[in-house]
Amino acid sequence: MQENCRILFSHMCSTSFLLLWIFVGFNVVEVAGSQQGIPLSVVKLWASAFGGEIKSISAKYSGSQLLQKELWSITAPRPGTNSSSETGTLSKTNSRINPKNSAACPGAWEESAVPRGSPRKYGESVQTAFRKRLKAPNPVPSCPEKHKEFEKSVRVEEIDGVKLVKNLAVKMEEMFRKKAEATRRLVEAAEEAHHQHEDNPDLQYEYFNAVLINEVDENGNNVELGGEFILEPNDHFNNLSVNLSHSVVQVPTNMYNKDPDIVNGVYWSEALNKVFVENFETDPTLIWQYFGSAKGFFRQYPGVKWHPDEHGVIGFDCRNRKWYIQAATSPKDVVILVDVSGSMKGLRLTIARQTVSSILDTLGDDDFFNIIAYNQEIHFVEPCLNGTLVRADRTNKDHFREHLDKLFAKGIGLLGEALTEAFTILNDFNQTGRGSVCSQAIMLVTDGATAMYDDVFEKYNWPERKVRIFPYLIGRESAFADNLKWMACANKGYFSQISTLADVQENVMRYLHVMSRPKVIDHEHDTVWTEAYVDSALNAKSGLSLTTTVAMPVFSTKNETLGIHGYAFAITNNGYILTHPDLRPLYQESQKRRKPNYSSVDLSEVEWEDKDDILRNAMVNRKTGTFSMEVKKTVDRGRRVLKMHNDYYYTDIKGTPFSVGVALSRGHGKYFFRGNVSLEAGLRDLEQPDVALADEWTYCNTEEKHEHRHLSQIEVIKLFMTGRRPQLKCDRELIQEVLFDAVVTAPLKAYWMGLAQNKSENSDKGVEIAFLGTRTGLSRIRVFVPTEQLSNQDFLTAEDKEGVFNADHFPLWYKRAAEQVPGTFVYSIPFSTALENKSVVLASTAIQLLDDRKSPIVAALGIQMKLEFFQRKFWTACRQCTALDGKCSISCDNEDINCYLIDNNGFILVTEEQSQTGLFFGEVEGAVMNKLLQMGSFKRITLYDYQALCKEYSGSSDSARTLSDPFSMVKWLLTELVIFLLEFNLYSWWNVDVSVKAQRSRGKTMMVPCDTEYPAFVSERTIKETTGNIDCDDCVRSFVIQQIPSSNLFMVVVDNKCDCSSIPPVTMDPIEIMYNESLKCDRLKFQKDRKKPESCHPFHPEENAMECGSAARLSSPPAAALLLLIAATISR
Repeated sequence: MQENCRILFSHMCSTSFLLLWIFVGFNVVEVAGSQQGIPLSVVKLWASAFGGEIKSISAKYSGSQLLQKELWSITAPRPGTNSSSETGTLSKTNSRINPKNSAACPGAWEESAVPRGSPRKYGESVQTAFRKRLKAPNPVPSCPEKHKEFEKSVRVEEIDGVKLVKNLAVKMEEMFRKKAEATRRLVEAAEEAHHQHEDNPDLQYEYFNAVLINEVDENGNNVELGGEFILEPNDHFNNLSVNLSHSVVQVPTNMYNKDPDIVNGVYWSEALNKVFVENFETDPTLIWQYFGSAKGFFRQYPGVKWHPDEHGVIGFDCRNRKWYIQAATSPKDVVILVDVSGSMKGLRLTIARQTVSSILDTLGDDDFFNIIAYNQEIHFVEPCLNGTLVRADRTNKDHFREHLDKLFAKGIGLLGEALTEAFTILNDFNQTGRGSVCSQAIMLVTDGATAMYDDVFEKYNWPERKVRIFPYLIGRESAFADNLKWMACANKGYFSQISTLADVQENVMRYLHVMSRPKVIDHEHDTVWTEAYVDSALNAKSGLSLTTTVAMPVFSTKNETLGIHGYAFAITNNGYILTHPDLRPLYQESQKRRKPNYSSVDLSEVEWEDKDDILRNAMVNRKTGTFSMEVKKTVDRGRRVLKMHNDYYYTDIKGTPFSVGVALSRGHGKYFFRGNVSLEAGLRDLEQPDVALADEWTYCNTEEKHEHRHLSQIEVIKLFMTGRRPQLKCDRELIQEVLFDAVVTAPLKAYWMGLAQNKSENSDKGVEIAFLGTRTGLSRIRVFVPTEQLSNQDFLTAEDKEGVFNADHFPLWYKRAAEQVPGTFVYSIPFSTALENKSVVLASTAIQLLDDRKSPIVAALGIQMKLEFFQRKFWTACRQCTALDGKCSISCDNEDINCYLIDNNGFILVTEEQSQTGLFFGEVEGAVMNKLLQMGSFKRITLYDYQALCKEYSGSSDSARTLSDPFSMVKWLLTELVIFLLEFNLYSWWNVDVSVKAQRSRGKTMMVPCDTEYPAFVSERTIKETTGNIDCDDCVRSFVIQQIPSSNLFMVVVDNKCDCSSIPPVTMDPIEIMYNESLKCDRLKFQKDRKKPESCHPFHPEENAMECGSAARLSSPPAAALLLLIAATISR
């Protein structure tokens, strides 16, 4: 019998206490009769045999037991001391772990005195030394006075969330202030240069055109405005080839490069080159610096070559960017009146639609609007919004654009009633305080007015003239032009005539000049902070799309004080996300194409469990406080879910309209521990070749000095800690912790090397990689097979986004292991973004400092093994039985049963049908999965995705949608970029967004934003085994599910004799949430809380109201000369 034990249960005999727990401690859900076909005892035997075998392999090759013992030996109480005398205090016994001991106590034990023998002896000698020191009556006889200090040198602390978020806000405030100072230097230089310059219509000036630089003609000569321009790759600019000495000028394709206005502007703005360079030298964290001119040209530093698209066109126009719109005017309430009388038929109505659409493009998130079509009656374009205004966000503007296509012309136009309605709406809405409470305007799009309607203006707008009137005369006829001009001049507006579609873009934008007057006269230099956005100024040929977003701090927000599931996030005054780990701005990970509504994702759409917007509203209103709630966080691209309780801490960022928050998960996520090591030991172990630090974590800021940029984090840590570069800005606490981790995990290197050198181990090369990650971003890797033979070569590389330490998250294998029962392993087949990689299995386990829920997770480690190797172990275990004659009553080889191995989220790891590997179990065995859900063995968790994309077939009348996979969207944390907009002047501008046109093309499939609901599944931990019967058509199908010990896995054995294919499968497909008309209306009307911008310049008594469009071309006196300066600065 003992011999059988050695053969069959080699890994079970040593862990009999685990088996006792398995047989005694579970809850059993049984259905009478199910065991007749599938003996439960046999399935238990298989599960136990496989569990023992696979855990033994995982523990052996990962080194988990070695590392756990290492930590326990460090934190074990000293003999003769009361380990509970101080809450949260752990004693420390090794001078290698205490710099004071080695420095002040020469007689103390030094790690350097331990001979470094063979790899296996090295690991053993450390453990032996620890055990000897723990048993010694006086481990440090020479320094008894240091005894109490040693006890406190390793300690567990609770994270102070309030202090953490306040410190974060202060650092962000300082970072924003520094960037604003750089912008102000540009402002002063631009004003001075413009003041000194006198326009010369005959000026000839050669400048570096961003498109033409380094271009040659057929003779090999530089083209005009080109010239030789030195470009060198620079990693600070994402390896884009740039020139750090000069800026370049980009001119929109529809403008003449040598137009006198362009040439004069380019000439005097050359003075900014010096300031660009000085700013960059002063603050190397800056990246792109811009000057945007109202004339249309765009100066960019550092110089970079721009490439047109396949049609030879560059659609970028700085005057048409969102930041330009927000910088141009104060917040405003706008009512657009569209004439749909019979005279507007044909081309005029087409031009009118385009004019309205163009007006919508000039409205930003701080603006409110509505559109009214009028003939003999008043028609709200969106009937649901009768008598109110809505915020001009992307979703609302697109909604109204769809309704513009439904307009048709008939009847007569009664403009008086339309004006009355517009004034009434503006007045009533302003009284509620829900709008901009700043500027107001009426945009009138018509082919004429038969009267001046002075009675209406006298009743509603005079004498204050708070509402500006901007008439747009559609068509070539000028018979009614005088009446419309008079309206504009009498109401501080501007008149424009639009004869063709080509005239729309310049004429619509002229109203911005008028609405900027008060700010110009006041000479206000307001800093305008925009929400996060991506600006694709360069096309794919450059290898990069220019990214311009709102900045996050120059330091890493992801370190050990935030915990495994913790994160920082920030929002704007409108509640839109600046940065959040769950923000997904791109269509797909492999594409740089952004979603149409990526910049207006509300915090409530990612923290959707906060149904009452308590957290969002508090942050929008710039409060400081705390909030907590149960959350469901998805991982592995939405396929898996983790349930946890989060505590949120938030405060405002002074000097900006932003608020910042920190989320910490309760339990081990709220605790961390401090440990110190000698500097010599720490640096020595940190510099080992198998050690790496998280690429996106900032231990030391290498961006502030040019000479530090090319140094690795390990190199710069050494310079800082040895005192050779004390001026470096480093996180000393984080560095001390990473040195501690390097020392504590050092034995793994020798341990893994011993396994690799032992030829009798891993002979079939089933285990390919062993890996470790710690709470400080330190990782160690050991590859047991040649690199070219790795089954999954992307694992632990930059291509494996969820498998490495990132700016916004710990690795997936780390997070999942942390939520498992301590001492158990979590197994999974990794999902790749494109094709599913089903060739490997990952096993990982978490290492806790203490066996306590409040004990922090200090590390996670695991192995990558071949799927074939893993499956072979499973099938071998399933061939065992207890029959004395060796004839098993049941076998997975039998065609009458199907055997599966699934994980705690229901994904298949092992099945006889290889094509089913990696699929969700419910798709393969829908009847069994339904029964498991009914019996409580698995739970369905409903999740929501408010950033999903659906396919819309715009050519069909019903615009039917089908879903794209929302889980393929990559998470993206915006942590780096900042844009500052300081307003001075603007002129007319416009350029239709090419990507928007493409999105709105008729007769094509478009990806459009939508909301979806989708399920995730998780096993019930307390149910270890379940048996059941399923009533199918004319038969009963039985099954057994048994948990695999010390894992997240379950063996499922299903009777295959009964056909249950009539029962539908259980899928994880998302379902679009369809809103009926009533709900759509409620959603449109509902206005979430927002904080109004503090700056408001609606009108000024010194305005020249007679400059209202009577001249053919806009002109402004020198006193009101306007410049718009944009300095976009980026912090890494």
